[in-house]
Parts: sequence; structure tokens; C-alpha cells
Amino acid sequence: MLMAKLQSQKYRSCIDACNECLEACELCALKCLHDENVKSLSKCIEICATCSHICSFASLAMSAESEYSKKICNLCAEICEACAAECEKHSQHMEHCKLCAESCRRCAQECRNMS
Repeated sequence: MLMAKLQSQKYRSCIDACNECLEACELCALKCLHDENVKSLSKCIEICATCSHICSFASLAMSAESEYSKKICNLCAEICEACAAECEKHSQHMEHCKLCAESCRRCAQECRNMS
């Protein structure tokens, strides 16, 4: 339980949203890679990878209470919105894309609340 006390509580809801989003993006990209129409999903895979990376970076910055957290979160929100828009294109027939888009939208909102 000591670890929980060491982690930043200041940005807890945004850190949690970023961590959830990066997991959703990683899963979405992996499932898209295994789809029989993988070529048509290349943009989705690419933006999911970018989104998971920025979410990870934002989470780490906030955990460290970096003075750049708000700037990083603004960029994170922008990338999350782009990822959500791309995933929504496939959400009618791919549940993982639908769930990823929803997680990206939540993360974008939490990151915008940082400003």
C-alpha cells in the first residue's frame, strides 16, 4: 500500500483515464493487426500506437507532477480525439474500436480539464 501513497493524487482521475486509454489503444491496435483486413486498418493501428504512447507519457509526467503536465495533457487530448475519430470509423463492426473510441473521448476530456 505504500506505493499508492507515493503516487500523485493531484491528477489521479486524469492519470487513471490515461492509463485506461493506453490499454484500450494497445488492445485495439493488436486486434486490428490480427484482422483479415489489416491493410484497411493501418491508419487505426498507427494512431492507436501514437495515442498509447502519449497517454503513457502524460501519465508519467502527471505522476511526477511535472511542470509540463498541462502542456503534455493538451497534446494528449488532441491525439486522443484523433484516435477516437479514426476508431469510430470502424466501431459499427469492431467492438474493440468502439471501446477504444469511448476511452479516448474520456481521456481527452480529463486531459482538457487539466487546463
